[in-house]
Amino acid sequence: MRRLGRYLPILDWARSYDRQTLESDLLAAVIVTIMLIPQSLAYAMLAGLPPEVGLYASILPLVAYAVFGTSRALAVGPVAVVSLMTASAIGQMAQQGTADYIAATVVLALMSGLMLVAMGLFRLGFLANFLSHPVISGFITASGLLIAAGQLRHLLGISGGGQTLPQILRGLVEHGAGTNGITLMIGVGVLGFLVFARTRLKGVLTRAGLPSRPAGMLTKAAPILAVAATVALSAGLQLATRGVPVVGAIPQGLPVPGLPRIDMQMVRALALPAFLISIVGFVESVSVAQTLASRRRQRIDPNQELLGLGAANIASGLTSGYPVTGGFARSVVNFDAGAQTPAAGVFTAIGIALAALLLTPLLADLPQATLAATIIVAVLSLVDVGAMRRVWAYSRSDFAAMAATVLATLLAGVELGIVAGVVLSLVLHLYRSSKPHMAVVGQVPGTEHYRNIRRHEVRTCPEVLSLRVDESLYFANSRYLEDRVSALVAERTELRHLVLMCSAINAIDASALESLTEINRRLTEAGIGFHLSEVKGPVMDRLRGTELLHALNGRVFLSQHEAACVLEGRC
Repeated sequence: MRRLGRYLPILDWARSYDRQTLESDLLAAVIVTIMLIPQSLAYAMLAGLPPEVGLYASILPLVAYAVFGTSRALAVGPVAVVSLMTASAIGQMAQQGTADYIAATVVLALMSGLMLVAMGLFRLGFLANFLSHPVISGFITASGLLIAAGQLRHLLGISGGGQTLPQILRGLVEHGAGTNGITLMIGVGVLGFLVFARTRLKGVLTRAGLPSRPAGMLTKAAPILAVAATVALSAGLQLATRGVPVVGAIPQGLPVPGLPRIDMQMVRALALPAFLISIVGFVESVSVAQTLASRRRQRIDPNQELLGLGAANIASGLTSGYPVTGGFARSVVNFDAGAQTPAAGVFTAIGIALAALLLTPLLADLPQATLAATIIVAVLSLVDVGAMRRVWAYSRSDFAAMAATVLATLLAGVELGIVAGVVLSLVLHLYRSSKPHMAVVGQVPGTEHYRNIRRHEVRTCPEVLSLRVDESLYFANSRYLEDRVSALVAERTELRHLVLMCSAINAIDASALESLTEINRRLTEAGIGFHLSEVKGPVMDRLRGTELLHALNGRVFLSQHEAACVLEGRC
């Protein structure tokens, strides 16, 4: 049972489920459901899918995550960035609105789910570490700008589109003359109302005497109010007959579970997009989950989260949905509303299912401009210009990776954008680690501490050189170490001993071992002793039995102070 509980976290929290927890989860579910209905419709449109697909992707995935996920507050479903990545991936294979397009999104969800489950079973959560925070921040910022720009055509009521910012802007310029005035008024009006609701509505309501909690609930319900108002306006004035694009008829009912027709050529074409969506979705989800868990001193298991998100995506694919992940905004709302367990997600799924069964006929007259405004307000919160300023001030190389991600995403599309960011991050990391910081150290007077001679007043001996390397040694920097040692030895004619201080070396690979052996050979020929100090246990375990220790002409000292005392004749 204990081993089973490791893979089924529901067995843990369900044992202590009580009435008070039930009431908290139900209240949170009501609030998140109200928020999720317009979001689901809008994000499906962003992904190039019929609006009902957004509802489908918000039902069974929530139940699957509740069974396998470890976060008590994460709300899983369609999100803006993954919706954009879905549209980008499928748009190259099929025309939006066709059966092939919808089938491809279902396959994409299944592939993403299977990849996530496989990574979870093999405990490969560390792969997400290859996406540095500046890269993720840059990618999300650029995606937010791209999404907002892409929705402008719906605010104007014109055709257009594109996968990159130049394509989108070109379409707006070419078709701008056909702007529908009524659509523009609706879109701008909803946009203004939603911005007001997000920034000031709660304060207005509380000053009017409404308690804080109901005021917060009404603020979160603003998108629903906008939908209801514009649906009533559109239906009453028959705006569809006046050229205002509306959602149109939405099938009433729930999806029938089943597998799509799977074509191997499609699978091969979607392999990279599915992997990128899986990694980006996992990073976004687990960062939100860990942030919320820390507030309640709870624990998140990243590898189990892979299984939870994988199960959610498989469930989405089996019920005609598309890739999903944990959303930041709705998860925070879920947390603030008092959700105590993933059961809140199950209750939310029930609410969405009831909406799919009962409310969809009422949404036929919903203007597309309303959904576009909802998307724009939601994604502009993702744009973090301040992060770019902070990264620029702290690290130029990290800013280069961030800027490259932003530019590549805007100019070449989301897939190339994130690939460019990852590749540049790895290249910069290899470059930095290929030239590690090395410091000649000396003794701080009156202590047993040894510090950089360029930063501190220290005591040194001309016959003993102590060199500290602040990086693990591997193939990319082993030759640099050889060159650095040779240069230092050439500068010191009185030198008799060289001590390599290994306190910051966590690993030595085979290439670096060869370089150390070569350094030992050269120093031996020059009549200079080669010594090691403060070698970490795991590193020493790897060195035992190697040629280096057998041929070493000096000693391995437990501490740098011991090495200095012995070699300088002070002990």
